[in-house]
Amino acid sequence: MHPTASAQTPSGAAPVITIDGPTASGKGTIAQRVAERLGWRVLDSGALYRLTALAVQDAGADACNEPAAAALARQLDVRFDAGGVWLRDRDVTQAIRREAIGNLASQVAAWPAVRTALLARQRDFRAAPGLVADGRDMGTVVFPDAPLKIFLDAAVGVRAERRYKQLSEKGISANLDDLLNDLRDRDARDRGRAHAPLVAAHDAVTIDSSHIGVDQVVQQVLALWSARGPA
Repeated sequence: MHPTASAQTPSGAAPVITIDGPTASGKGTIAQRVAERLGWRVLDSGALYRLTALAVQDAGADACNEPAAAALARQLDVRFDAGGVWLRDRDVTQAIRREAIGNLASQVAAWPAVRTALLARQRDFRAAPGLVADGRDMGTVVFPDAPLKIFLDAAVGVRAERRYKQLSEKGISANLDDLLNDLRDRDARDRGRAHAPLVAAHDAVTIDSSHIGVDQVVQQVLALWSARGPA
């Protein structure tokens, strides 16, 4: 890890902890656990891109058509309720977690117009007493003033094995080699896109979770937040 030197939170703004990282690094689980411990709200930004991908698929639109994808992103009729995700009053909690939707989300997320369409919606989640936001550009683009930024990483082979285990536990058939290749492709797209690429913010603390468990990562994040002292 390296020390933080992040900007101060604007006066009156709710504090934010951002957790960025590649696919299957565990950032969603960590964000949820940290938010629960602090009593804060949580933003799963990836869900918004997955919802956009699902809307593109439902509409039979071309994922390579940037204006069409952006229009669907702006018009998302989405609701997060009781741990579920609803799109136009349809429960899509499981549907947006399918690997095919994840791959499509990685494609549409590369479009600047789509990211712009979802930017204000993501920032609207910022409210007292605080927000834990996970994604790929939370600390670099969406909340650049966050007082604590985490970049959660793990070796791609470890991430593939974790994803394989998750799918197997849900009774979903998967091939480890295919998952590994998919993750490498997603990493390349996310890190290589011209607009808001996946990269650690200059003032982020990097945590490699390859060989440590969820509880250890949560404790590290909470300790870093506690060490900041009064805002």
